[in-house]
Amino acid sequence: MAVVIDGQAARDPAERKRRAREQLFTLSRLLDAAIDVPLLRTRVGLDALLGMVPVAGDLLSAAIGLYLVALARELGASRWLQARMIGNLLVDAALGVVPIAGDLADIYFKAHLRNLRLLQKELGEPYIDIDASTTSRR
Repeated sequence: MAVVIDGQAARDPAERKRRAREQLFTLSRLLDAAIDVPLLRTRVGLDALLGMVPVAGDLLSAAIGLYLVALARELGASRWLQARMIGNLLVDAALGVVPIAGDLADIYFKAHLRNLRLLQKELGEPYIDIDASTTSRR
């Protein structure tokens, strides 16, 4: 039986973790690998597009990345892993401020997918390599 608080059924911890995991995967994919670009032989996401908007785009991408770190904390990420994830976001933001080179770095560095891979490795979950699955189809 679900506990009712303010007219809303409170989610049990397993359901919260399932939703956090789903959001983390979906947002990471959207930011770093939403669209297949055959010419570049890779996938790109909103992070590369946001990077084209000076300063604001990189800040928005970093803010979403920090939200993903918060989701990772809810899933049980250690403090060390959270620090590494934030480090990846800082590298991504630092590379992003360099005109043109930063846009290329956004395409290939993929901080959000790196963070997802690190989290799944720590939690002992299988990692779904989005880039490799599309490359193998060709």
